[in-house]
Amino acid sequence: MKLLIAVTSLVTVACADSAWARANCKPHPKEEWISEADAKTKLEAQGYRITKFKVDGNCYEIYGTDRMSKRVEIYFDTKTLSIVRQEVER
Repeated sequence: MKLLIAVTSLVTVACADSAWARANCKPHPKEEWISEADAKTKLEAQGYRITKFKVDGNCYEIYGTDRMSKRVEIYFDTKTLSIVRQEVER
């Protein structure tokens, strides 16, 4: 029974953490989104090294490093590529 309670607690914390980590990007019609390939190219031109690029809801999300070689997790607006939320290694 204690194991079940421990597992349930861990799942609850993991779900709460992933819900917190999401960004609230403005929804745009898909035809207005910058293509994933163009978004990657533009972000790399800004100095980001992308190790993972994905769509998360209405956001583009990247994992990688910035031009200062600090690890980043950043959510971008799919139409404007403006930063909606970011976490940068200190």
